[in-house]
Amino acid sequence: MPVLLHLARFRLTRAILVSAGFSALSACASVQPPPTILGPVAIRGIDPLSDNASVYGLYLAGEAALDQGESRAAAFYLEQASAKSPDADFIKERAFAAALIAGEVDRAAVLATALTPPSAGSDSSLYTLGVLTRATVDLADDKAKAGLALLSGANKGVHGDAIMLLKPWAAALAGDWSLATAPPPMSSERGVAAFSALGEALVLERANHLVTAEAIYKEQAARGGLFALAYGRYLERRGRRAEAVALYDKALARDPTDNAFNAAKLRASQGKPAPAQLTLKEGAAQALVGPAALLLASKQGDAGLAYLRLALRLDPHMDEAWILVGDAMDAADDPAAARDAYRKVPTGSVEYATAQGRLALSLQNSGDKAGALAVAQALIARSPNDPQALIVLAGLFRDDARYSEAIQVLDKLIAQTAGNSAAAWRLYYMRGASLERDGKWTAAQSDLRQALKLKPDDPEILNYFGFALADRGEDLTHALTLIQHASLLDPQDGAVIDSLGWVHYRLGEYAQAVHELELAASLDAADPEVNDHLGDAYWRTGRKLEARYQWSRVLTLQPDEARRQSVEAKLANGLALPSVDVKPAAAETKKP
Repeated sequence: MPVLLHLARFRLTRAILVSAGFSALSACASVQPPPTILGPVAIRGIDPLSDNASVYGLYLAGEAALDQGESRAAAFYLEQASAKSPDADFIKERAFAAALIAGEVDRAAVLATALTPPSAGSDSSLYTLGVLTRATVDLADDKAKAGLALLSGANKGVHGDAIMLLKPWAAALAGDWSLATAPPPMSSERGVAAFSALGEALVLERANHLVTAEAIYKEQAARGGLFALAYGRYLERRGRRAEAVALYDKALARDPTDNAFNAAKLRASQGKPAPAQLTLKEGAAQALVGPAALLLASKQGDAGLAYLRLALRLDPHMDEAWILVGDAMDAADDPAAARDAYRKVPTGSVEYATAQGRLALSLQNSGDKAGALAVAQALIARSPNDPQALIVLAGLFRDDARYSEAIQVLDKLIAQTAGNSAAAWRLYYMRGASLERDGKWTAAQSDLRQALKLKPDDPEILNYFGFALADRGEDLTHALTLIQHASLLDPQDGAVIDSLGWVHYRLGEYAQAVHELELAASLDAADPEVNDHLGDAYWRTGRKLEARYQWSRVLTLQPDEARRQSVEAKLANGLALPSVDVKPAAAETKKP
């Protein structure tokens, strides 16, 4: 999987919608509600679609839609509120931002024209994003000189990196190749500098400055992922297929499951036509996806999603961007929009398996297990040996407690990858966890040890293995060592700190267990297992009233049936001697 998708691990915030004051919009043409709105959002009896709907009612309807994960509905209501209140700056800015996040880029560009330039010393970030939006639409609509002028006059601020990365492509689209091929400004941010170098190489290749372009490609290829793919494609275009295959082989030695590199190697080794150079608009889109991925990885999902929407306005067929949009909308609790984005990736794309896997997981998380399994099985039917598809299927089986079926799929995957690559640790970990849940503890230990051998400093494996040992009361000294290592690597993970408290509990060190478990409960207050463990520790230290409170709290947190029965027994009878404690469901909240 290319580097951009590896970077996208984040929660989408709403900061873009609450940042600065929002500027007035003069009379804005009324638009029809999006088809996803099945009916008006009623707020205290207000019908926001009524002709008599107030600005306040429309604004509240937009806010309610945001809270309910209905981004398109939010954009519609906030725009209507803005049209009814042409002097309300705050509502105007919220309308613009909501339209952009919902993917209504052209509407956002229209709304951006009415944003008031900020006064000296005030926050200019949203206004500059409006300028960037207008410039992007101009570039997409073949008005490159107008777009370049907007970018050149923009107050850079927090969007300076995106403007800097986009500007060479805007210059090329405007026919100014001198500006397009000028050395880009230096950036102190390593990720931005890398994407800037990649963009420079792509533009230089377009300008036929091949010696300089190749030097940059080659230097950046050491980063792997997207950068190595770009150099490999360049080598293919130059007819140097053997060098390209060697480059792809090096990447696949690290991760044999990477579909993009597998497809690239197959293409190059079979002498198929080399990938074409990016068009100027495709290059401009790529320039925005780079900083978007960096923002998503740093949990700035608002601006990241905005950049993705702009990138897709330039290149609607950029499959990786659609997957990132899906991830962002899923994190924003808008699963319908997420699934729409995943479904944009066509069957012939190298990213199709990734997109369908995400779609299956989205369906699974919504409770549609049959639908999720159908998507995964259809993917397997198309490509029986596709590693990404097999990983998704194994995960679905495991989430459905169909452990033996998960193990069979993982057996195939491990054999397929020879079990000795740098990426094999996760396969051994997944199989070890499935074996542990299936009651095959001896085999599970072997896989978990192999996973640790391949990746000794992974807190997830350390925590799972240590907790499984502690929960069984086995080799508690080793369990403590594993979990302490995990806690040093990830001291803010509530599950890890819970495991640390639990191993102290199993060792009979109840005061220390209480200390750790109270911290775990503060980090992960809604976890029924953490609260259950804390109740047990309170009981052992004589704090029985607090113990009963924690156990009662567990019953409000939707525990599984085994834990519910265990807690009800403890509320009725307290805890017996340590040797006959009721054993909770092992490690379920610590699964991979």
